[in-house]
Amino acid sequence: MKLLLLLSCLTLSLTAQEVLPKTAEVFEVDEHKAFLYAAPKPAAGKPWLWYAPTLGGVSLFGREMYFEAFMKAGISIAGYDLGEVRGAPASTAKFTLFYEEMVKRSYSAKPILLGQSRGGMMTLAWAFRNPDKVCAWVGIYPVCNLASWPLKNSKTQTLADFGMPENELVAKLSEFNPVDNLKGLLENKVPMFVVHGDSDVVVPYELNTGLLKERYAMGGGQISVKLVPGEGHKVGPSFFECQELVDFVLKQAAQ
Repeated sequence: MKLLLLLSCLTLSLTAQEVLPKTAEVFEVDEHKAFLYAAPKPAAGKPWLWYAPTLGGVSLFGREMYFEAFMKAGISIAGYDLGEVRGAPASTAKFTLFYEEMVKRSYSAKPILLGQSRGGMMTLAWAFRNPDKVCAWVGIYPVCNLASWPLKNSKTQTLADFGMPENELVAKLSEFNPVDNLKGLLENKVPMFVVHGDSDVVVPYELNTGLLKERYAMGGGQISVKLVPGEGHKVGPSFFECQELVDFVLKQAAQ
């Protein structure tokens, strides 16, 4: 009897896993590919997580803990491949076309944005220009500051996205830099959660998440940061099996 019960439980567990999508629905918006993993049983309001960077696919699909937790909670996951963009007004406007398509498909008009590394710049740049359309923002060692990694280690792609020479971009930095444009997000009370390593030399904490936290908290914003001691810019459990991140996303999706 116990063996039959165990086999029954295992069968139910396997069945539950089998209903999760194994491939994304791929569709085009303005000649660029969008990827959607639709939750089998969408939660009320059809919440969705907008992940970036999406480069040929949504890599968050491969992060088992996150993918299963969000799918089973009824939170769909989607992304839009614009290539190596860095938050310029023109590329941000193209992200809006993707957002509008998702809303047309009856998904929530206020997605949760999750930016990993340079995806932080992509999502924050869209968020500060569309603060009334954001449920919450999440970062995994995110780029938040144009003056940091983008202009230090990714200058060619950054200048190409903005379509201007470096001296002009630097002169207008406060106009384009997410950490200098938090007013709308503060007014709309957009909550934030970030996990970042204190030894990150690629996207330094102090110049990115640390600066964002300081300014957002100073403005009265809700921001929680999990600073991981001794870890840098890498793929590992600290960043992709973070229970606090899962709890934050589930809580915001249920609002």
